[in-house]
Amino acid sequence: MSDALNKAEAAVARAETDTAAVQIALAALELAKAAQAQQTAQAPACGHQHKPGRSAGEWLAIGCGVCVGGIGLAFASIAIAIAACCATGCFLILRHIWQDMQKGR
Repeated sequence: MSDALNKAEAAVARAETDTAAVQIALAALELAKAAQAQQTAQAPACGHQHKPGRSAGEWLAIGCGVCVGGIGLAFASIAIAIAACCATGCFLILRHIWQDMQKGR
């Protein structure tokens, strides 16, 4: 009989342990539900979908595009400056030739 009593006591101890584990699991579920309800309550009230932010690859591509565009703009500015210097030189040479022709008459 004591063997049966020991088995019964062990079964009761397991049941008490399982009950505590089940209670902890249920408490964790309740906490998760409360956290989820709080997150949905804090959702923006504007009613439209927000776009996700840009990824690192997109920012890298934008940065490369800006760098290439800046270098292109720098070369274009240099080309305009060279063209302006050439035009000024041609104007001065032609003016000098015109003055020489006017003195020769």
